[in-house]
Amino acid sequence: QVQLVESGGGLVQPGGSLRLACAASGFTFSRFAMSWYRQAPGKEREPVAAITSTGGTAYADSVKDRFSISRDNAKNTMILQMNSLKPEDTAVYYCKAALSGIVYWGQGTQVTVSS
Repeated sequence: QVQLVESGGGLVQPGGSLRLACAASGFTFSRFAMSWYRQAPGKEREPVAAITSTGGTAYADSVKDRFSISRDNAKNTMILQMNSLKPEDTAVYYCKAALSGIVYWGQGTQVTVSS
């Protein structure tokens, strides 16, 4: 049974930090490209950051230099370190696994940036 479980969301003040985790099971995690997406109320889901099976990374311009994506293939876990958070980062954050047309999604975790 494939599972992607996000954790680490919550309420944080502007300028603060959060660390999101995505725990994977039921598939060969190390072979899959992993990514984080987010969806704000009334907006489409958008990509935030991605990491290939070999560790190459890419970021949306809006989060570059503030967010950092990483993975631990031994622990089947992906991390999104989010620093200098802004109100516009408020969204539900989802992790995604993809390989050759196979796509898995997590259920999402809410991140709210507000004073």
